[in-house]
Amino acid sequence: MHAPATAPSTVTRPVAEVRPDIVVFDLGNVLIRWDPRFLYRKLFADEAEMERFLAEVCHHDWNWQQDRGRTWAEAIAEAIGRHPRYEAEIRAYRDRWDEMIPGLIDGTVALLEELDARGVPLYALTNWSAETFVLAREKFGFLGRFRDIVVSGDEKLAKPEPEIYQVLIDRIGAAPERLFFIDDRPDNIEAAHRLGIAGHLFVDPERLRADLVARGLLPGCD
Repeated sequence: MHAPATAPSTVTRPVAEVRPDIVVFDLGNVLIRWDPRFLYRKLFADEAEMERFLAEVCHHDWNWQQDRGRTWAEAIAEAIGRHPRYEAEIRAYRDRWDEMIPGLIDGTVALLEELDARGVPLYALTNWSAETFVLAREKFGFLGRFRDIVVSGDEKLAKPEPEIYQVLIDRIGAAPERLFFIDDRPDNIEAAHRLGIAGHLFVDPERLRADLVARGLLPGCD
């Protein structure tokens, strides 16, 4: 999974004339809370050292390679080779990965349930290691609401690479203009836009609800 990102805008493309009727969710930091700091604050007494570890040892690009299909055994060996003094902390990244995902973003899960109740086709596109996503399926029952989930680790591709969006389009079997993609990273939204997919840059459930209403995917308040 990827590191959280912030941006000033939540909706990065205006409501189009042709309204999408299929919703695609990212998972991490849209539906599921994820941050390695949930774990590493337990392992480091010093916040600054923890931040250096996450910037230089088990950093975003290192983790992205697991999202893209590198095995955890390879990843752990590579990181220990670079920073042997942190062997225990490096191994914890895989062995205690579930402590990085302490729970759900309840407001977004509620929106997912509302969309499902209205019969809106639901899909997911996630950057997630294939090895740990097997465990995530067992942990999070709401994942069963999706008609299909494209997992980067299975595809050996990861957002924002355009090829993984094409995998999504092909799996759904619909024109990209029919898709509405929700993600918390601007680079992932921009990659979707380049393929003709409308997007929402997620910040919080309230702003997402407003966009879903504006696009006719959920009803407004009477």
